[in-house]
Amino acid sequence: MRLATYNVEWFNALFDEEGAPLADGEWSARWNVTRAAQLEALGIVFTALDADAVLIVEAPDWKAPRRTEAALEGFARLFGLRARKALVGFHNDTQQELALLYDPDTVEARHDPVGQVTGKKGSEDAPRFDGTFRIDLDIDAREDLVRFSKPPLEAELRLKGIDEPVRLIGVHIKSKAPHGARSEADATRISIANRRKQLAQSIWLRRRVEQHLAKGEALVVAGDFNDGPGLDEYEALFGRSGMEIVLGADQPAPMRLVDPHARQAMAGGVMQAHDTSARFYIREEKRYLSALLDYLMLSPGLASRAAGWRIWHPFDDPAIYALPELREALLAASDHFPVSVDLVT
Repeated sequence: MRLATYNVEWFNALFDEEGAPLADGEWSARWNVTRAAQLEALGIVFTALDADAVLIVEAPDWKAPRRTEAALEGFARLFGLRARKALVGFHNDTQQELALLYDPDTVEARHDPVGQVTGKKGSEDAPRFDGTFRIDLDIDAREDLVRFSKPPLEAELRLKGIDEPVRLIGVHIKSKAPHGARSEADATRISIANRRKQLAQSIWLRRRVEQHLAKGEALVVAGDFNDGPGLDEYEALFGRSGMEIVLGADQPAPMRLVDPHARQAMAGGVMQAHDTSARFYIREEKRYLSALLDYLMLSPGLASRAAGWRIWHPFDDPAIYALPELREALLAASDHFPVSVDLVT
């Protein structure tokens, strides 16, 4: 049983208003890649990944008459993928949905959000992810009201060969990038504000994780955290990264999620090489920046079934590098690479 998470850059731009794939020679939203080339690359990657269920971060949006599920299922038909059924949770307005693409022969999935419905008034007690979270992040004795621009996808999964239901939380945590900054001081202000909101979202998510772990439920937390230990200078202001908060890095083992790539990132020194799951070209500096942003965290009981995690990095995985077609497809398809885990059933 293989579970995966994959952030597909500008997947939304590869479909028309009806949700049909745009396999033509026009430029995609990715730099110097046509829509046909990106679609073909994605077909190769998804075929090689061969996951029973894959969380797609930045899935095509739901905007009538287009439906996210129809777009993804049409994509799956185009390339004959066995993961051919799609599930979405709460829709958002960012053109980047969170969706699950899965094989209905091995996985049953349903959207199953939990938590208090709050509306705008909010709650301090891990409300439903489409609600409002109240938390004081800057010790000013005033509560901040926090919302997700991309509410996490909560699903109950039934996996073939595993008797207990598995809870899935699919996430795309807020970016820290200072978009819209007009000066260096403005960039600093926006970066700190974004970091505060990101940490609030991570705390909200962690409280939900603790609820599931306290009940002894099997849990998967997957997606793009836009964060990790030591990724920016603002982390020192707040003490830890959002990834460490969600993982429960300072908690006893039964209340800690398991992800070996995250563990390595937390343990590594300055001179130690780290796993990476994303690769961005910095045009001004004419170089690539690599980072570990994508995680697949498992509850301890479920982690005992894990046969191995894998980041499908074309340069760091020798088996992938030896396959030129897959290597080039991974580079053309997205600026992130899939992360997978195999479970023994």
